[in-house]
Amino acid sequence: MRLWVLLGVLLLLQGALPHVIGQPAKSKRPKEPGENKIRPVNKKVKPKNAKMKERESVDSSLKSQAILTQVTDKGHFQKLAASLSLAAGQSIELRCKGSNVTWSYPSYLDTFKDSRLSIKQLDRHSQLSLANSTAADTGEYSCWLQLCNGNKCRKDETKTGSTYIFFTDKEELFVPTPSYFEIVYLNPDKPAVIPCRVTTPSAKVTLHREFPAEEIETDGTDIFYDAKKGFVFQHPSSDHKGIVYCKAESQGAPQISIKYHLLYVEVPKGPPSTTIAVSSARAGLGDGVRVVCTVLGEPDVDVSFRWQYPGQESGRPVIIQNFWRLINRGIGHTTRISKSVLLVEDFEDTDVGNYVCIAQNLQGETTVATKVELK
Repeated sequence: MRLWVLLGVLLLLQGALPHVIGQPAKSKRPKEPGENKIRPVNKKVKPKNAKMKERESVDSSLKSQAILTQVTDKGHFQKLAASLSLAAGQSIELRCKGSNVTWSYPSYLDTFKDSRLSIKQLDRHSQLSLANSTAADTGEYSCWLQLCNGNKCRKDETKTGSTYIFFTDKEELFVPTPSYFEIVYLNPDKPAVIPCRVTTPSAKVTLHREFPAEEIETDGTDIFYDAKKGFVFQHPSSDHKGIVYCKAESQGAPQISIKYHLLYVEVPKGPPSTTIAVSSARAGLGDGVRVVCTVLGEPDVDVSFRWQYPGQESGRPVIIQNFWRLINRGIGHTTRISKSVLLVEDFEDTDVGNYVCIAQNLQGETTVATKVELK
């Protein structure tokens, strides 16, 4: 009996040994790439077209910023920031990419046909060069591409570039102007700007009233200073009228700007407020007849006149004169009075009839008429 038990134990040990000290266990098959990795659930994958659109948007923005560059002394190109400071006397060359480019720059360079400025349009870019710069050249320089269809062209708003250049001059802290006195109109429904711009952006600028002599406080909200514009009045009122000037300081003696006369305006906006009057409603042969068309409006709004009168189609000669002037109405209120005068020197039968005046401004036009008969 014991022998049988012993044989059974030996057989059991023989079957178990290969798993412990016998032949090595069979090697596992190699894992496939990515096998047994934890895969996230609900993973959001951005579609490829979204990335493409995002890249296109960024590229478009960069192209718009890079359209205007500065040519440095070494012949390299430098992207321009929103503003740039250069010492007066330096020359500058700007390039704008494109085969049909339009430039904008301080208007006085055109007014005086300054030979220091030159613009050349080449095959792939336009070049603006300014030699021997002065403090008066301070201002915004911009360019844009023109999209043309035949003779009609329009500005490509996606291809523009601009920079504001300060040409610093310690002897000219304020940008020089051709006049020594300027009128600034204060409209109650729009901001007003006193254009005492500086050539040095770090200059400290204050605003002063001539009478009574005092400094005008600026709160940074209703009244604030912008080196690229001047003092800005967000909500002008009749209290601001009078004669003012600006004072600038920058590492030296303070400098004074020209004087500005602030005139308060209170005229309703709209088509011209027009009246017509005639020297005599009945005229005899050989008499002189004078017809006057009058418009009251905002001081800085131009008015144009057109006339219709008897004998116009047959070429009857008449004399027409246009003029305007500023008048004060009430306390500090200023209005522009514009007139057109039609004169018939030697009244004839063909001059009998209706005299029609058409006055026009940006808001529209007004028609008035009067009649002249024969005595």
